[in-house]
Amino acid sequence: MAFKKGQRVSFIDEAVTGIVLAVGQDMLTIETDDGFTLEAQPSELILEADFEEMDLRDEQIYEVKKAEEQQLKPKKNTEKRKKTIPPMEVDLHGHHLTDNEKGMTKHAILNLQLDTARGQLEFAIRKGIQKIVFIHGVGEGVLRMELETLLSRYEVKFYDADYRKYGIGATEVYIFQNPK
Repeated sequence: MAFKKGQRVSFIDEAVTGIVLAVGQDMLTIETDDGFTLEAQPSELILEADFEEMDLRDEQIYEVKKAEEQQLKPKKNTEKRKKTIPPMEVDLHGHHLTDNEKGMTKHAILNLQLDTARGQLEFAIRKGIQKIVFIHGVGEGVLRMELETLLSRYEVKFYDADYRKYGIGATEVYIFQNPK
């Protein structure tokens, strides 16, 4: 459709009307009834005279446009997503806990590991962290047994951590508390 300067037009997808100020090759300049100047492609507009020929009232036009907009809008997903917070990870290997483990006995290293585990567990409880993974390694299994004894004193559930991520040397702990 060819538009001419001075014609009254309306946007197809919006409730905006105005007068054509200038006609370009593929853009029109429109002054809206509110006094704003907009540019639009001819495919976005319709002549007001065409609306009058259709014998539609403004309310009907508005309803048709509103229905078209509703069909074009993507539907929102109202289902809430659960937040998946990754577990806190604590590596209990001796070389991660001290700068110099060479002069320490196995008993001293074990006590350092258990003190670290206890401190990190209590930190997680205070901060409302629900999952913590203790990476203890395989070894002889002494640390794992002592760690299980320590965990049994708390209101927690513990089990082997994800094998694909940690191998067989890690224990995951679930702390029974309300998340913060």
